[in-house]
Amino acid sequence: MRLLTIAILIAVTLQAQGVREEPIPARPPVSALEISQGKTLFDGHCGGCHGPGGRGALGPNLARPNLSHVSDAQSLFLVIDLGITGTEMPRGWQLHDREIWKITAYVESLGKTEPEPLPGDPQAGKQLYEGKGNCAACHWLEGAGGRQGPELTDVGARRSLSHIRESLVKPAAAIPEGFLLISAVHNDGRRIQGVRLSEDPFTILIRDFSDAFHSLRKSDLAELNKRKGESSMPPYGDMFSASELDDIVSYMATLRGTR
Repeated sequence: MRLLTIAILIAVTLQAQGVREEPIPARPPVSALEISQGKTLFDGHCGGCHGPGGRGALGPNLARPNLSHVSDAQSLFLVIDLGITGTEMPRGWQLHDREIWKITAYVESLGKTEPEPLPGDPQAGKQLYEGKGNCAACHWLEGAGGRQGPELTDVGARRSLSHIRESLVKPAAAIPEGFLLISAVHNDGRRIQGVRLSEDPFTILIRDFSDAFHSLRKSDLAELNKRKGESSMPPYGDMFSASELDDIVSYMATLRGTR
């Protein structure tokens, strides 16, 4: 009984660390049927995050030849099976090994699809990003910028053109994980607004819009409002013309973390 308990604990530990207990089964022959069935499985299990055709949404764009964390078919199988620790990529608990191989075949086929054509001029978009848009005030890019919004260094590898555009035009419709807006009023009347970094039953850590950190005891607060569905980012559809929006979307699509 003791040995069985130890074996169970070891198995749970390996799963928590993202280690597969059993060898990867032999890969079945890749056929058009396997890829088609893989697409059906992908749409049902993966498309909600990775978007139609794997072109990116909340999850990374998979329609490209080189994927992060993946070097070959077996490593892609493991990513689907075990997820990626420290990211939003979950384990494929509900998938059988044969189903994982089918999804693997479909994802591999996505790397052979033609990339989406850029709608505008990336260089003009870069100038808008740095100038009129003042995006660096809130976004970290290649080692510089603000931290109130998500890092954009590799946004083109993680998001589709449509998702980037929606994030600019309707920021509240595409709020990324970890950027919940908070408004807090201290018992002495001080008001603090910013992004929640962490929270437990007794305290909350907020980074305000000047990049200052505030560790607050909830018992010291008169108000604590979690502004779900709100974004501090303005709707850039009101600021940019249609052609300028095309340009900045194109620029952001070129940001792939490789420079």
